[in-house]
This record gives sequence, C-alpha cells and structure tokens, in this order.
Amino acid sequence: MHFITDRKRAEGFGSSKTGTEHFWSMTISSVALLVLTPLFLIAVAPVLGAPHDVVLAHFARPFPALVTGLTIVVGFVHFKDGVRVVIEDYTDGLMRKALIVGTTMLSYAAIAAGLLALGRMAL
Repeated sequence: MHFITDRKRAEGFGSSKTGTEHFWSMTISSVALLVLTPLFLIAVAPVLGAPHDVVLAHFARPFPALVTGLTIVVGFVHFKDGVRVVIEDYTDGLMRKALIVGTTMLSYAAIAAGLLALGRMAL
C-alpha cells in the first residue's frame, strides 16, 4: 500500500504532470527576452542601413554576434512554448499532435537558419 498524501502526489505537477515545468520555462524565457531585446536593439541599431561590408565587420565582433545568437535561440524557444499552449487550448486529437510537431520543427528550423546566417556573417 502507498501512504502518500494528496499534497505529496500533486506537488509540482499540474493535471498533465508538466504544468509547473512549462510555467517556469515560459517565465525564464520571458525574463531573458526582457534583457536580451534591448541589448539586441543596441547591438543591431548602429548598422541599420549600413553597407554590407560594414555589417559583416560589425557582426564579426563578439558582443553583437553573441547577443544576436542568444536572442534568436531564446526567442524561438519562447515562441515554440507559447504556440504549444495555444494549440493545446484550441485543438484536440491528431490535429493537436500534428500542429505541435509542425511548430516544433518550424521553431528549430528557424533557430538553425538564424544561427547559420549569423555564423556566416561572423566568420
């Protein structure tokens, strides 16, 4: 027999057993984006409208490249988690699974494309 209280059984878990983890993931990525978005704007603003070679030289420096890469990764992971919540709220069955897989693949593809483009500019 298991003598586990209701509180012990429910501690840290929502009805789907991942609610708390998802909440903290969204909260942490939101706070990270609060810091990264102004830094991204500061890093990118000096080269808006600049010639191609100036932009390449700018992103070859570590600060703009690092801030841009972090913004791409955190932004698309936050997008993936947020869209998943919307999909789970408004769809069900096979359509839910297909949309979650599709948006997850889209998010990771966008991260890969963004980091590849950044890497080509930085190197």
